[in-house]
Amino acid sequence: MLTVNIHEAKTHLSRLVEQAAKGESFVIAKAGKPLVKVVPLSAPEPGQMRRTGFMRGQISVPDDFDQMGRAEIEQLFGREG
Repeated sequence: MLTVNIHEAKTHLSRLVEQAAKGESFVIAKAGKPLVKVVPLSAPEPGQMRRTGFMRGQISVPDDFDQMGRAEIEQLFGREG
C-alpha cells in the first residue's frame, strides 16, 4: 500500500483521490508515522467485514464428517491402537 507524507498528499491530492476512488487505498504519514488511511467509499466499513458464517445455509456438513475416509486413511497409514 502506498504511503505518502502530508506535503506530498497536499501537492497531489487530486491524483491520490482518483486512485483511491478506483480502489487503490493509501496512507498519509507525518514524519514517517502513519496517521490516516484513505479508502474508497465503496470499501466495506470495518463492522461490515463479517466473514464467519458467510455461507450459512448454503452448504451442509454430514453428521459423520469426522469419520469420512477413515478406512482409506487406516489402510494408508496403519491403524493406531
